[in-house]
Amino acid sequence: MTPAVAVHGEAIVTLREFHPFEAFGARFLYMVPSAGIFRLDDLACAIVDALARGPRPEESLVEELSARFDLDRLHETLDELLEIRAVGKLGEPAAQIPNDLPPADFPLNTMVLNVTNKCNLACTYCYEYGEDKIVDTEFGSAPKFMSEDTAEESVEFLLRESKGQEVAHMTFFGGETLLNFPVLQKTVAYARRRAAEEGTRIEFSLTTNATLLQPDVIQWLAENDIGVTISIDGPKPVQDGLRVFHNGKGTYDVVLPKIKELLSVHRSRPIGARVTLTQKNMNVLEIYRHLTQEIGFWEVGLAPVTTQEHRDYSISPEGKDDMLRQFEELASEWLECALRDEHHGFTNVTDTIEEIHKGVSKAYGCGAGLGLMGVATDGEVALCHRFAGSPEHSIGSVSKGVDREKQGKFLEDHHIASKTDCHTCWARPICSGGCYHEAHVRYGDSSHANLHYCTWVRSWTHTCLTIYGALAEKNPAFLARFGA
Repeated sequence: MTPAVAVHGEAIVTLREFHPFEAFGARFLYMVPSAGIFRLDDLACAIVDALARGPRPEESLVEELSARFDLDRLHETLDELLEIRAVGKLGEPAAQIPNDLPPADFPLNTMVLNVTNKCNLACTYCYEYGEDKIVDTEFGSAPKFMSEDTAEESVEFLLRESKGQEVAHMTFFGGETLLNFPVLQKTVAYARRRAAEEGTRIEFSLTTNATLLQPDVIQWLAENDIGVTISIDGPKPVQDGLRVFHNGKGTYDVVLPKIKELLSVHRSRPIGARVTLTQKNMNVLEIYRHLTQEIGFWEVGLAPVTTQEHRDYSISPEGKDDMLRQFEELASEWLECALRDEHHGFTNVTDTIEEIHKGVSKAYGCGAGLGLMGVATDGEVALCHRFAGSPEHSIGSVSKGVDREKQGKFLEDHHIASKTDCHTCWARPICSGGCYHEAHVRYGDSSHANLHYCTWVRSWTHTCLTIYGALAEKNPAFLARFGA
């Protein structure tokens, strides 16, 4: 039976889509889909609580609450809740998720240059070489190393596609990035010269497994202000059980002195660690403390492995629960530090708090194929670095430019409006369905929502919202460092 929208002309009011959370006794609403956050005063709480019992005529609501609150203030607060769409009129159509696509000339912000698809390690879970990289049979035809000419064409591509941006970002990736170190050196020099000629600036970063960090390489990284992320999975037993050379030898004793030298020499930019979590290395707290306190990384980001469910290193449902519990413990430490205006290196919190503070409401899971693109060793442009070398996910080349038709089709297929599984999820402004490569590996379709992580993402987002609320209450000045 369809409910009536009015009784004798009275509007029926009801709650709309939001996620409530609390911090230090204060109550907040995270608005969906706008991603706005609103702190509720006592009157707003009373209205929300009354409507939580069910829709009711507006006059009945006002009459009930007028015994406790000033009538003018009551109407004013109700109007405010209607304006932010926390409250609505029963029978009004639900807000539709807009499917407007970005403009064709949306600027490229970050280009990930896969300078090699070759690696000197044999990490069994690696998406580059693992069995679960589901790409068509042409994959692997690209050269093992990017040439200097292709790298220079890539620089020109970045300069063209990032027009209007004050700064563009170039990240070097692999395989093992430093296997093609001579091309890195020449590309950075060429890019700096060309950016200066174009009146813009390019910032550089790279990811490495640290095995090839020789003194001259470290000196070059420091002198050229290259941001560095080290792929490392934890203490010696963890690292040597997962990240090994092709002969099966562990890497911890090889990389440790090299990393410490890098940390002592390269001081212009913080050095971060990137950890892949698998069912075989789930001690998040031990890993984090080892990397920050014993080795000295400024920041550490941890990500669950991208894999199919039947792999022995795939994280079980119980493992996900344990991972969340440990993430939450680190998140509590992060908050304690933030309340004291101190740094904490757990970037999983930092990155989410920044998105919350900026009111990010994503139409896409990430910037892949839009503000971020990956370039394969042969110059083919892919959605991101993880798809580099996959013809199925190519959207152009550095020499010919972006195929706008293919890009447009990708953006349409991967828009949150096309992911019906996500339309009722309150966390969709932050998640928007998740990583395309994860979906490709798990479901064989990069546009599929990552349903296997939905509960986890909602729990983690709620944790970060409570941290945000706590800072808003006790140290709002700390949030200013995340910008507007």
